[in-house]
Amino acid sequence: MCLLLGASGVGKTLLVKRLQKLSSQDAKGDVGAPPPTQPTVGTNLTDIVVQRRITIRELGGCMGPIWSSYYGNCRCLLLSAACVQLLGLLSAEQLAEASVLILFNKIDLPCYMSMEEIRSLMRLPDILAHARQNVSTAEISARKGTGLAQVLHWLQDTHGASS
Repeated sequence: MCLLLGASGVGKTLLVKRLQKLSSQDAKGDVGAPPPTQPTVGTNLTDIVVQRRITIRELGGCMGPIWSSYYGNCRCLLLSAACVQLLGLLSAEQLAEASVLILFNKIDLPCYMSMEEIRSLMRLPDILAHARQNVSTAEISARKGTGLAQVLHWLQDTHGASS
């Protein structure tokens, strides 16, 4: 099981829909126009097939206070979260063995900060130096499809290694 966590409005639902389309046989790398989305209330389960079936459990942003009840059986974590959330997730005992991919979504927006600015603002090198997990980062645009192939490769590699 792969958890997808993040605050409300960060693009989790669109990301999952795009990954699902990109992983389908007929996608051929083109994600097309963004599909309509609704805010997730509760949880959504989505299967993505990249050499094998990977189930992604997306938790609505409003569920932040109870995320920890979903940590069991989590092999990997896709995270689009604020610094405080990141610290809490990386220190959770149940996630000590999970691989983590921190997603910096919405790079297509004109006000998007550079990766270097974000790393500095979040003090990301300091946080990652103390993390027990294998942590990777990716800049993406779920709306335009930028970086989604990298996310699929990460999921494939992570689930292949953790089986």
